[in-house]
Amino acid sequence: MTAGPQDQACLVVQGPDRPGIVAAVSAFVARHHGNIVSLDQYSDDPEGGEFFQRLVLHHPGLRAALPELQADLAETLEPFGLQGRITDLSVPPRMAVLASTSAHCLLDLLWRHRGGELPVSVPMVISNHPDLADDVRTFGIPFVHVPSQGADKAAAEAEILRLLVGNVDVVVLARYMQILSGDFLQKIGVPVINIHHSFLPAFIGAAPYRKAKERGVKLIGATAHYVTEDLDEGPIIEQDVVRVTHADSAADLQRRGADVERAVLSRAVLWHAQQRVFRSGNHCIVF
Repeated sequence: MTAGPQDQACLVVQGPDRPGIVAAVSAFVARHHGNIVSLDQYSDDPEGGEFFQRLVLHHPGLRAALPELQADLAETLEPFGLQGRITDLSVPPRMAVLASTSAHCLLDLLWRHRGGELPVSVPMVISNHPDLADDVRTFGIPFVHVPSQGADKAAAEAEILRLLVGNVDVVVLARYMQILSGDFLQKIGVPVINIHHSFLPAFIGAAPYRKAKERGVKLIGATAHYVTEDLDEGPIIEQDVVRVTHADSAADLQRRGADVERAVLSRAVLWHAQQRVFRSGNHCIVF
């Protein structure tokens, strides 16, 4: 488990913009003898727009003080009609990973986790194939095989829900080649992050590298996004591209694209774990 800094909390605020928000939040921190370590904020329109703020504060004895801080934060934000939360950064979010047979994104996440680059804990990896079991277990992480065959995925989804509901804070699809139902997304109750091997919104769906080769593209990319019921259309967290030429085969594109996928997914997971990502409609604000 990768623990975060002691006695530091992340405070996030989101809602309708109006004068006085920054002053009220700063006064809240000062009232509790905290010290602001970093602060990012953004308004998409100062006249009736939406306001976003991420603040890291230091507070000695944070864990004991957290209930009082949470209660006072709610009272502070209520007159502004804002939503906010404050969390202990020393407690890493619990991240389950779903995968199929492609190893590159999954193993990159586990390697970064083991190296202390991702401030998360990983209670389990779930796959609809047994192929990656030995690789995952070398990291000391439980591997669970949940087969998913045929058109009806209800039984597989029910088993995954049984394993995950109440036990994780985020689910990451590391090239999990199954479409999750709307019922699953509703019942899981936590954000789900996917890596799509294409620079969305182009080349959605299957075989994007073949489609890219057929179109003679000069750039290929990858997209990490939150999963919604609309396939490959959820709010985008991160994207990146690499330049290619006519001489690259579809296999070359796939190999080079895999590097981009790893980097994009790891950044998206890191930023989510650090609470840098705010969802607003169908897009994301990322600090």
